[in-house]
Amino acid sequence: MFFLKFKNFAPCLSRKKLIYRKFDKVGVVLFGTRETDNVLTKEVGGYEHVVVLRDIEVVNGDLVDAFQELPRGTFDGDYLDAIVVGMDMLIKKYQATNKGKKRLCLFTNALCPVKYPYEGTREDQVNTIAAQMSARGVKMESVIARGRLNGGGNQRIMDENDRLLNLFSEKTSAKAVYVETPTALLGALRTRNISPVTIFRGDLELSSKMKIKVWVYKKTIEEWFPTLKKYSDKAPPTDRFATHEVKLDYEYKSVEDPSKVVPPEQRIKGYRYGPQVVPISSAERDVVKFKPEKSVKLLGFADASNIMRHYYMKDVNIFIPEPGNTCAAFAVSALARAMKEMNKVAILRCVWRRHQRNAVVGVLTPNISEKDSTPDSFYFNVLPFAEDVREFQFPSFSNFPASWLPNEQQQEAADNLVKMLDLAPSGKQEALLPDFTPNPILERFYHHLELKSKHSDAAVPPLDETLKTITEPDPDLLSANKNVVDAFCKSFELKEHPRLKKSSKQLLREKPPGLDEEEGYEGATNALSPKPVKIKKIGDSSPVQDFEVMMSGRDGPDWAGKVITDMKNKIYNLVENSYVGDNHGKTLECLLALRKGCMLEQVGLISIICEFTDDEAKTFLVKKEPKLE
Repeated sequence: MFFLKFKNFAPCLSRKKLIYRKFDKVGVVLFGTRETDNVLTKEVGGYEHVVVLRDIEVVNGDLVDAFQELPRGTFDGDYLDAIVVGMDMLIKKYQATNKGKKRLCLFTNALCPVKYPYEGTREDQVNTIAAQMSARGVKMESVIARGRLNGGGNQRIMDENDRLLNLFSEKTSAKAVYVETPTALLGALRTRNISPVTIFRGDLELSSKMKIKVWVYKKTIEEWFPTLKKYSDKAPPTDRFATHEVKLDYEYKSVEDPSKVVPPEQRIKGYRYGPQVVPISSAERDVVKFKPEKSVKLLGFADASNIMRHYYMKDVNIFIPEPGNTCAAFAVSALARAMKEMNKVAILRCVWRRHQRNAVVGVLTPNISEKDSTPDSFYFNVLPFAEDVREFQFPSFSNFPASWLPNEQQQEAADNLVKMLDLAPSGKQEALLPDFTPNPILERFYHHLELKSKHSDAAVPPLDETLKTITEPDPDLLSANKNVVDAFCKSFELKEHPRLKKSSKQLLREKPPGLDEEEGYEGATNALSPKPVKIKKIGDSSPVQDFEVMMSGRDGPDWAGKVITDMKNKIYNLVENSYVGDNHGKTLECLLALRKGCMLEQVGLISIICEFTDDEAKTFLVKKEPKLE
């Protein structure tokens, strides 16, 4: 089972190497094979059933083909022998150079026993290998199959192998990862190791007199599609130094004279403000530009329950005490443990770099370390400003007729369905762990790119069976809970809803006037199904309704601006012709409708109101008759 899944997984690993690390050099060593083919066997003897499938070479398409034709082993494999052979290849290739860049990746199910050495114990052998790895700057990652992948085995042998592999983690720079599903196997090994880079080094200012030296790193980062540049085939085939790059040049021409090119010194940036474009020079922009100083300051503390998880924005950062600074480590640990005990979080204002574009406000959450060798730290998540929050108001079920409300049986069926689809049920391991779940879109993209490199007309390949477990429901889970799914389907009756025209959808943004709450959406649809009457001007009897109909008309690109101007003039006329405030109610309704229209069209209402001159503004004063005495 493990061999078959690894055989499908290995080509994906080499594809990623071709995309991200195309200058890396990779060698392949197999153990547990019938044959023996390695240099150490010829030089010193031993190391049987270990085959060097590929010497250390630059990644290319042959590596993908080699992984697709892996021979299946029939003998017990000693992974310590394979590690030694792999280290020997690295040492002979690089000697003492490239420290920290050499890496061993071990994939095994750890079901076979390790042979006893000629001298000493197996622990001594592991310690000797680990010491050589540390001296040569070789890192190691072990991916160990468990659960459904290993097919069962001798528990005593598995425990012994786990103990030996964990010794590597204690003695040298090594990491062991256990996987139980094919999906986790695919996402266990990182093809691209990104070196951490600090985004901030400085003081965490708790007050003007209390500061802690901290470093801030990126904890998570969104994975993007690889950048694909345009390729030009116009270069002569004989030109070996052709870059085949495509360069873009832009020309700005005058509106009055399209044949005239505007030079850079005569151009100025413009920014949209509603339907208008406001020109702002670079000098004016520098004057009003926000130029904050580099700092991380504490604003206060809050209960952890007040900060919802869905408030978090962007990537997660991690705050650690300055390396080598014992006082900073003690201060961070004391603060983190106190916050954890009191269930508090800290609110910070952060400016990572001097004169960066804007400051961020975020929440600092304590992260208590479980290892003595790792200091306590904090996780930092960016919080939204008021302008970033989108509060969607959904109508309550209590406003619907009783016939529309779910009964107890329907509610129970829905609850059972949600519980069945829980990725982290109680008593079981979480499915699709983030650390071990690859991006199925990217994996399919890599596969297609590899096929296109060999055959330019290759079609998009079907999704791999391993990736289907991410994008599709688990068939075993559905079959085991078929009664839950059937109960949910029987509890709800689905009816086809007729599609509405575009104009009707726009009118349905708000409840049409005169529609009772008891009426369903059917009544609204029937009422709006006739084609509305064409309105060219906002009338006096129902200006709000005329404005809404005209806004939904869209007779041209400048139609919305014309309608907004008409409504502004209508509001002005209502106030001008008002007598003892008799038009104030209608004026307020028009102003509210105008505000809603400006929000939909992203036009500033303040700019519209400010267009009135001072003389016009005086007319908004309520006229009163002089008081007689």
